[in-house]
Amino acid sequence: MPSEGLYERYVNFYTDFAFKKFFGTPAHKEFLISFLNALLGLKGAEEILDITHLNSEQLPNVESDRKAIYDVYCENNKGEKFIVEMQKASQVNFVDRSIYYAAFPIQEQGIKGYLYKIDDRHYVNWDYSLKKVYVIGILNFCLDDDNKKHDEVITHAKLRYDEYDNEVYSNKLEFINIELPKFKKKESDLSDDNLLDKWLFAIKNLYRLMDRPKALWEAIFKKLFNLAEISHYDRTERLAYQDSLKDYRDYYNTIDSATLKAMAEGEAKGMAKGMAKGMEQGMAKGMEQGRTEEKLAMARKMKSDGMPMDVIEKYTGLSAEEIKNL
Repeated sequence: MPSEGLYERYVNFYTDFAFKKFFGTPAHKEFLISFLNALLGLKGAEEILDITHLNSEQLPNVESDRKAIYDVYCENNKGEKFIVEMQKASQVNFVDRSIYYAAFPIQEQGIKGYLYKIDDRHYVNWDYSLKKVYVIGILNFCLDDDNKKHDEVITHAKLRYDEYDNEVYSNKLEFINIELPKFKKKESDLSDDNLLDKWLFAIKNLYRLMDRPKALWEAIFKKLFNLAEISHYDRTERLAYQDSLKDYRDYYNTIDSATLKAMAEGEAKGMAKGMAKGMEQGMAKGMEQGRTEEKLAMARKMKSDGMPMDVIEKYTGLSAEEIKNL
């Protein structure tokens, strides 16, 4: 967990307040457009020119079913949908949750009644054509996946035919996870032509900085750092940010406390188990040693009485060499 100092100049990007202020506010959509273009490597004709923020609360078809609430939900000028989530810590069934979230923007593209209007006089059947859906997770943790054998900061998951074939079955759904703890680059490592690295550096380190790094010279980052400066906020915004920061810290303190408690309980159980095992092993070793001493004493007596070697071996279980050394 990152630990903020007492007098930060800039807000913590990981807080709900900052994340939604930068990426979830229509008035500042240039930040999200820049980030998405950098993340997807879009340039020229493919570049996202505009986005529209959509309702982040997705209701199911049946009222009793579970709804989905996204951090940021938007679509670009081509109608493609983007779910962008900031995840502070690992969650149970994280991948399944991402798939569940993706189901809403896919299903909502269906045309009710199978007909949709193309002008005042013409209607056509909906042919199940879909716009692409992206589910983007900005993670402040590393995915726990035993099958994942890589150290990449960013992973892309798509629908493919099978695990041995890289051919894409459908490009209409893509999951992109950014594991920020793996991003180790410093300011000196940032290159002018890699805007994505600059975004990841800013997201991860914003609250630690006291000035905008020279490597982040683009106009978009000048606007970002200006908007992120706490001293520019009015009293209402400062209180909102402090509440969000408190929730962020409390969240991690809860996790840390649970982790420490589990470690202490595990250590106590381990010690008790170790002691029991040690006693058991000690008793077994003592009994074995006692039996050996008993055999040696018997062999000495039999040897002193002049009994044959093979008889002594038979009744004591000792080897001829052991008996000779008595």
